[in-house]
Amino acid sequence: MAGRYGEDVLAGDWRRRKVTPEVDAEPELVVEDADSGFCGAVVGFEAGAVVLEDRHGKRRNFPLLPAAFLLDGRPVTLRRPSRAPVPAARRRTASGSVAVDNVRAQVAKASRIWVEGIHDAALVERIWGDDLRIEGVVVEPLDGIDDLDAAVRDFGPAPTRRLGVLVDHLVPGSKESRIVARVNSSYVLVTGHPYVDVWQAVKPAALGIAAWPVVPPGRPWKEGVCAALGVAEPADMWRHILSRVNTFADVETPLINAMERLIDFVTEPA
Repeated sequence: MAGRYGEDVLAGDWRRRKVTPEVDAEPELVVEDADSGFCGAVVGFEAGAVVLEDRHGKRRNFPLLPAAFLLDGRPVTLRRPSRAPVPAARRRTASGSVAVDNVRAQVAKASRIWVEGIHDAALVERIWGDDLRIEGVVVEPLDGIDDLDAAVRDFGPAPTRRLGVLVDHLVPGSKESRIVARVNSSYVLVTGHPYVDVWQAVKPAALGIAAWPVVPPGRPWKEGVCAALGVAEPADMWRHILSRVNTFADVETPLINAMERLIDFVTEPA
């Protein structure tokens, strides 16, 4: 797991360590998202993100972050041209995917996506629920990941029974990284984000705050956040957080990338 996130995903601004060329995101320009590997042509812009469409007609939105894309294998920073491509007219889900009308949700597949708790499950449903119902993928909350290895063995992953796991605070040297390292199956993909709790994966701007409060070591993080923001109960704070999340644009990129990888993995043909 150590090689997945580098030395410290929270230290500094790694995207700005090297000067990368800026390229106009002209229509039909083919680029690759450096984090997810999704490759597609520019077809428009939505909510400040560039819309890419791959050769299968699948579309995704990506924020215009520095050095976030590869052009001919080299990092570039995409910028919106002075005369931008006409935005795609298709209706989209909260995740940025093209909405599919008049299609019933599929019967649940054997494959699953696990998340750490009910808050994670609710946030995933808020953004990716429409996509997951179309794919027939069920999201199940765990009560933490301390017994993840045993739970995976009980699940019995197989070519037609894949398992994706979303983990909070998955950074090198963490307790979570050591637990994940014990999971060994080609039919299981564990991804994660660097945030202490899934609350922190919601952008502060979506909540109308400048930044998440810094909680001193030794104090429960959620309780510390509530105290700093003047909220009496964590349940009240969570209801407020969830109510302010409407689309993928309201959450941080590491969570988006982690979930997109999991969805691709569990829906991959056997």
